[in-house]
Amino acid sequence: MPKAFYVTTPIYYVNDAPHIGHAYTTVATDFIARWHRQRQEDVWFLTGTDEHGEKVMRTAEANGTDPQTWADRLVEEAWKPVLKTIDASNDDFIRTTEPRHVARVQEFIQKLHDNGEIFEGTYEGYYCVACEEYKQPGDLVEGTGEYAGQLVCSIHGRPVEKLSETNYFFRMSAYTERLLEFYEQNPGFVQPESARNEVLGFVRQGLQDLSISRSTFDWGVTVPWDPAHVIYVWFDALLNYATAVGYGADPEKYERTWPADIHFVGKDILRFHAVIWPAMLMAAGEPLPKKVFAHGWLLVGGEKMSKSKLTGIAPEQITDTFGSDAFRYYFLRAIAFGNDGSFSWEDIAARYQAELANGLGNLASRVAAMVGRYFDGALPTPGPATDAEETLAAVAAKAAQDAEAAVDRVAPHEALAAVWTLVDAANGYITEQQPWAVAKDDAQRERLATILYSSAEALRALAVLLNPVMPKATAKLWESLGAEKALGALAAQPVADAGRWGQLVPGAEVTKGDALFPRLDLAAAD
Repeated sequence: MPKAFYVTTPIYYVNDAPHIGHAYTTVATDFIARWHRQRQEDVWFLTGTDEHGEKVMRTAEANGTDPQTWADRLVEEAWKPVLKTIDASNDDFIRTTEPRHVARVQEFIQKLHDNGEIFEGTYEGYYCVACEEYKQPGDLVEGTGEYAGQLVCSIHGRPVEKLSETNYFFRMSAYTERLLEFYEQNPGFVQPESARNEVLGFVRQGLQDLSISRSTFDWGVTVPWDPAHVIYVWFDALLNYATAVGYGADPEKYERTWPADIHFVGKDILRFHAVIWPAMLMAAGEPLPKKVFAHGWLLVGGEKMSKSKLTGIAPEQITDTFGSDAFRYYFLRAIAFGNDGSFSWEDIAARYQAELANGLGNLASRVAAMVGRYFDGALPTPGPATDAEETLAAVAAKAAQDAEAAVDRVAPHEALAAVWTLVDAANGYITEQQPWAVAKDDAQRERLATILYSSAEALRALAVLLNPVMPKATAKLWESLGAEKALGALAAQPVADAGRWGQLVPGAEVTKGDALFPRLDLAAAD
């Protein structure tokens, strides 16, 4: 059996409910997973929650409950529901408090301990609870305002704590050269290039041994040889990618799925995934993931999305107005994946109106209406193609080819830009060919059939190419074209064949249903 295409989101902290920054990562991962499924590949898509550590414990205590109760409530009431809100197609959802994960984490760390990779030592330095990370001096800045005179985390802007603990350490310093050699041999391992340069610069300075246990609190996975310690939350959390696919428990599934093809992460957790994680796997003799892709931050009002700074926007605040398809489309189209991107209500409203309602939605509505009016809803048999049809077919073929290449570059914004050339071309084709004028001349009946068939063909190609980003709208479009009876389910249509012209079967019943993207009273969305 061929290896599955395995793609993951990071697992998200359960210290609060998800905001659109989390949803952005999940939608991007889902888009890639769906695209590969549309290639008819075996795909495994994992997401989940990171539930251990001091941050979760303190949040639970601040809310008058224990960490497990807090995590259970947030997962069931917030994190799992948001996956439905944004139409995520994940195959699994892992929680780091699950027995299938905890037992394997203990086995992994015991193996490293038995192999001499772990030793006892003393740590003294700064720790950011919000990051759950030991900070180097270069990661800290002088506080301002209420934090004046204190050192604060450069990411969260909160004061760090100075710790002095006797902990267990992972001999990560021993992996400096091995990691650099791996990066050189696998230049695509860290992407985009800016992220790769950051990682190379960090590792070239020389790695320090990593404290991987805490003894000042007990919310975590117990160190198997010393129950007074719990395993450092990141050492625990990173292993989810392996434990979820059978590491140490289901060799057949693990062999079929591991290593991950892409870990999608926010740039603030890049080092954990591109430095600590591969070093851990090297120490255990396990295969390394093929790619870590660090996307940029989602900004609101110029600041990184954050619940603590009150810039967090819940996904349903957007989907309740625009729908999940528009949510997915907007974030993947409007932001160059890998860079920081800003969200604004004005921008999503403008794109919804221009690109979705007036662009794609109006195209689908016009074509279905004209097939209904001029051919009683039966897709007509086309006549000879002219240069106009051949040009439209060429745009469709190129759109499919360019979108495929963009997905392989992990550039969803470029993939959608490529597909949208066909939306624009099809709208332009109808405007130029004026089927409503051609319909007035009975002698041009065959020409009218050619125009409408070709327009429907463009919509067929668009349904296939846009299915990974807007699954609800494309399912409606596929149904309206009468495509399923003749061509089969939309999910079974290979994206590589999307641009192959002439697949719709004449005589198919074309129906004009509800608008794919209804016009909205956008003043109410402000």
